[in-house]
Amino acid sequence: MAIGVLSLLGFQLVDSAFIARLGTAPLAAQSFTFPLSFLIIGVQVGMGIAIAALISRALGAGEQARAKRLGSLVLLSGTGVIALLVLLLWWLQAPIFLRLGAAPESLGLIRSYWTPQLLSAWLGACLYFGYSLFRAHGNTRLPGVLMVVTSLVNLALDPLLIFGAGPWPGLGLPGAAIATVLAFALGLMILGWRLAGLDWLSWQGLVDEWRLSLRPFAGIAGPAMISQLMPPLAAMLAISAVASLGEAQVAAWGLANRLETVSLMVVLAMTMSLPPWLGRCYGAGDWAQIHRLLRLALRVVVVWQLALGLILAVAAPWVAQALSGNPEVRGDLAMLVCFMLPSYAALGVCMLVVSAGNALGWPLRAMLMSAARLFVFYLPCLWIGTWLAGLTGLAAGAALGNLLAGLAAWGLLRRVLSSPRRMAAASS
Repeated sequence: MAIGVLSLLGFQLVDSAFIARLGTAPLAAQSFTFPLSFLIIGVQVGMGIAIAALISRALGAGEQARAKRLGSLVLLSGTGVIALLVLLLWWLQAPIFLRLGAAPESLGLIRSYWTPQLLSAWLGACLYFGYSLFRAHGNTRLPGVLMVVTSLVNLALDPLLIFGAGPWPGLGLPGAAIATVLAFALGLMILGWRLAGLDWLSWQGLVDEWRLSLRPFAGIAGPAMISQLMPPLAAMLAISAVASLGEAQVAAWGLANRLETVSLMVVLAMTMSLPPWLGRCYGAGDWAQIHRLLRLALRVVVVWQLALGLILAVAAPWVAQALSGNPEVRGDLAMLVCFMLPSYAALGVCMLVVSAGNALGWPLRAMLMSAARLFVFYLPCLWIGTWLAGLTGLAAGAALGNLLAGLAAWGLLRRVLSSPRRMAAASS
């Protein structure tokens, strides 16, 4: 899953690197779409968490027939919900982008990219729900392989569609989104072909299963979705603050966000692969294994992210030069990398705690932790830093917010796992 996540997020970073060669205006236009893209991802990830949790719990309890019905239900409902959200965001795009701080003259450029990007977002959500089904059944190999395949296809198509080749003219900014559409469409065809040969779905008794599972699904998906929707909301508020600093700063912030997701590849892979395992242990009442898994996961996250963050901070000037051709954007990006990348060790702890909470039966606490990370720690520190010292203060404030959130998440996990009931179950 780490390899798959790296390739998937890597091609998003490659998209931004190619777009940066078109100029600051196209890169800034793409950056304004990030919060809304994260909004779609937040909904799909929230539903995917519920999919993996419910199906893995059913499998852990030996309820094979119910796991099949749940698989069919969540695939149908998930693709429908994301389709409605995509249509709503397409209809309201102009007022939303203006509220985010985009200039009216930039709307045409943003619109040319946003329409194919929305289609790619829906196809990516369909793929993600399929990945969640495979992970719930313990198969992380196929999702990882498909992430690599779609990333390579996108990488090959990006320069052809953005810049053109020979007599074929390039499409510019929209070409990046169209390349993603084609890559995800190929991934969906392969996923559907593999799924057709497996006995993981059932179309019998779906209405009764829907009535039975609606409440537990909503109990997990609701808080998880709210938790996943908070980062896009925070991203909208953050980019509105960055927009007041200038177009080059928006472009640098957009590249830093892409680099953030790539640097968190191990954390993201663990938030995808660990919850189904935890869900099976939860369904079987094996709290000793849950304790061992979480201790190991937290050690890996802290050591990996801290080492990677320090290395990238030292190499920040060269990283910025590789990602942007604009000297002003390069300088701002290097500063953001120096401050923010090492703080992702603490951010990774928070992300892992929230993900584990959804699998272990305390989604409300996980949602509150996610809210505190963004609206108690991250955004206030970011705003105060911007007010005091511009972009430098913004970067330092974001890093401080991540650190405080990680410490709070660690405290929450220790309190939850040290309850007498869970300690007794873990020692038995």
